[in-house]
Amino acid sequence: MFKKILIANRGEIAIRIIRTCRELGVKTVAVYSEADRDSLHVRFADEAYCVGPPPSTESYLVIPALLEVCRTSGAEAVHPGYGFLSENAHFAQCCIDEGITFIGPGIEAINKMGNKSISRTTMIENNVPVIPGTEAPIPDDADIVSICRDIGFPVMLKAAAGGGGKGMRIVNREEEVEDALRAVKREAFAAFANDDILVERYFDESRHIEVQVMCDTHGNYLHLFERECSLQRRYQKVIEECPSPVMDEELRSKMTAAAIQAAKSVNYAGAGTVEFLVDKKRDFYFLEMNTRIQVEHSVTEMVTGADMVKEQLLVAAGEPLSITQDDLKLNGAAVECRIYAEDPENNFLPAPGHIQELILPKGPYVRVDSCVYSGGDVSMHYDPMIAKVVTWGKTRDEARLRMLRALDESIIYGIKSNVLFHKMLLTNESFMSGDIHTKFIDGLGEFKPEIEKEKHHIAIMAAICARLQDSGRGKVSEEVRETDKLDSWRMAGKYQYWASRF
Repeated sequence: MFKKILIANRGEIAIRIIRTCRELGVKTVAVYSEADRDSLHVRFADEAYCVGPPPSTESYLVIPALLEVCRTSGAEAVHPGYGFLSENAHFAQCCIDEGITFIGPGIEAINKMGNKSISRTTMIENNVPVIPGTEAPIPDDADIVSICRDIGFPVMLKAAAGGGGKGMRIVNREEEVEDALRAVKREAFAAFANDDILVERYFDESRHIEVQVMCDTHGNYLHLFERECSLQRRYQKVIEECPSPVMDEELRSKMTAAAIQAAKSVNYAGAGTVEFLVDKKRDFYFLEMNTRIQVEHSVTEMVTGADMVKEQLLVAAGEPLSITQDDLKLNGAAVECRIYAEDPENNFLPAPGHIQELILPKGPYVRVDSCVYSGGDVSMHYDPMIAKVVTWGKTRDEARLRMLRALDESIIYGIKSNVLFHKMLLTNESFMSGDIHTKFIDGLGEFKPEIEKEKHHIAIMAAICARLQDSGRGKVSEEVRETDKLDSWRMAGKYQYWASRF
């Protein structure tokens, strides 16, 4: 095992990696931008080095600066986390050239799976089902309207080098094609410096289900079952679950076998996620493979008991996986809510800023991955995630109800958050029955808290304020005085809770 690794990332994933490293006796090196000087991942690591100004293009994405920290600190390996340089083959190659281990798959796997055109061809060659569409990027002089017509509307225009929901457009009619193509090419070039475009059939009301795989260099390939990731907004996941409520053993067996075949086709090593689209007929199609650990890996860990970061480190160190397929069982269900600093009532605009008070949930079968704290800031320069809250239950509904309890305990004061939005989703009848799809949230319309609920909240706040004022002035009954010692704490907590909602 490594003695020291550098974590080329920030926030909650950096802390997540540090925790496993501590358990394994591995020293950690953090990097940070000037904006993250007071971040928790800096405090948690054994060493920390500033790599530049707040913009990620001048800090976390500067490969020479990261390699220099490796040399200075003596780090033997680099864990890229997710996002930033986690799927960057050039960065992986630079690490290898420096004699530093890149904790991730090989260059071949990153290159093949990082390009949708190449990965699509590779899947076809290996009998993994793919969505009907073009097998190569569309030439600039191609008759794009004719191509879309042959595939059949609606279609999806998507960046060949894309990921993370960027560079994608749904096109329903011929007259929309030209404008959509220009928009997708513009977004693709801005995000990936590559404006190659693919066209695929678009399936309405489909599900997004992904299979977690783990592989080593000793010929061991295994899956950690599936995750339901259909609750999305603008192609970004909002709530994830393990297992999927639509799954049965037959479909699970077919999808996990296809995911293993996809991993074998590129000699994959490490943690990876194979994403599938599942249509109304329960037919499934390969979407892409993420060659890294994912945000939602925590729901898989809650259900299987596996430590995926530990397995990543073992594989990168040349050791076999510590688990086998027979060791892995689906134990209950888990739900994850991504808590963001955003304003659901204002088109979900990011709402970074200073956190005056933050109390995140605790208790049995609740996991919280976070990097922010009371008195800290959610920076405008990065993803505005406050926390990932994950709950486990013997059943899906028990996990759902436990999540509602956890969200009720969450106090976020000073900035807006999407906590109420999550509660609305979790109490939606279609969600409770498992009848969801990737356009489910879009179909809900504009988010507005119910008027009666707002009135109820205001009434509670008014009553608490009046009680707090009365207890400190004038004549108070003996009955009130007897309960003040207990109730003042309870009332203050409720006051902060409801105040954080306004």
